[in-house]
Amino acid sequence: MKTELLGLLTELNGRFPLHDERILVIGCSTSEVLGKKIGKAGSIDVASELMEAFFEFREKTGVHLAFQGCEHINRALTVERRTLKQFGLTEVTVVPVRAAGGAMSEKAYAIFDEPCVVESIQADAGIDIGSTLIGMHLKPVAIPVRLSSKHLGEAYVTFAITRPKLIGGPRAQYPNK
Repeated sequence: MKTELLGLLTELNGRFPLHDERILVIGCSTSEVLGKKIGKAGSIDVASELMEAFFEFREKTGVHLAFQGCEHINRALTVERRTLKQFGLTEVTVVPVRAAGGAMSEKAYAIFDEPCVVESIQADAGIDIGSTLIGMHLKPVAIPVRLSSKHLGEAYVTFAITRPKLIGGPRAQYPNK
């Protein structure tokens, strides 16, 4: 799965370059990756394998990673303290665990250099593995991105990028991109 995920992240980066001024929000049900019902079979082993891919991708691009927890912690996000400081985020008090936060958030909290949890974020791009509903943590104009695969393990995967809002009326002009 690590190789497959790295391939998808690289494909996403080719369409929407991710770097140290951008945040990638990750929602992941390790249960769904294993073909089980979301929230019922969380796996630290799966989280560890996927985390290797995310960390390798972060090393290449510099992108900030934000791991969304489950509804039992109100979908709060585990980030590095440097991310909190750089983007002016607000910290909340909770330690994510499999039963309240999910395996990916638990793993991120365990291996980040200086982990902290924030209540919300406005990410530039996102990956939703297993229908975890990351939309609330994306900037207002989210655009779905179709990549070469719609699955990771047994989980359905959705990618999104964002763009600034288009404002103005009929006389407004916009840059060609």
